Amino acid sequence: MRPPSLVSQFYTKYKGAAFVPALRQVLEAVTTGGITDIPELAALAARHITRRTTAKGTRARVRSKAVLITPTGTGTGTGRVAAQAIASGSARLRPLIAEAASRGLKLAFTVRLHRAGYVMPSGSRTDSPGIRRDVVQRTDHTEERSYGSAATGGFDAADFAQRVDAAGGDVTAAVQQWLIETGRIHTDARIVHLEVRTWRPRSEQS
Repeated sequence: MRPPSLVSQFYTKYKGAAFVPALRQVLEAVTTGGITDIPELAALAARHITRRTTAKGTRARVRSKAVLITPTGTGTGTGRVAAQAIASGSARLRPLIAEAASRGLKLAFTVRLHRAGYVMPSGSRTDSPGIRRDVVQRTDHTEERSYGSAATGGFDAADFAQRVDAAGGDVTAAVQQWLIETGRIHTDARIVHLEVRTWRPRSEQS
């Protein structure tokens, strides 16, 4: 169900135009047909929703929230954040890193920023040897690179937790500072996507 505040914006601020026809159909079904079954109403609405398109006519991307997956009681998991969360310090990633540190786990991360922000050339093995996946170049002139992996042993989560604490809990700043200190990015480079992965070393797994 859509929150009431969002529904009201359709009528007061003319937002969410793609949903207006669907809402009208649902409203009519409820008021005249007496339909109250949610799955039935959802199916009815779906037939009247058209995805937004870009100026070039392609399907527009849907903005997604930060994703944080941490199995309870293990400390292992993966956390991803995008532009909005990064701007506020990627706070959602801090519990994942802190939990991993308390359990003596390993850590790796992937960053994406403008290609010009990197010091070393694309694909440089000096920059990120043994990365989990190859460098990913995107059409918006950003590039994704991974640091640390299970194959190379990764980083001690405790070390990164200390960096995060020293940065006042700002995970973005801690990661960016490490990249600058190790000569991987320029001082004015800005991270636009950040993913953190934590795991228990294979030698310690039962």
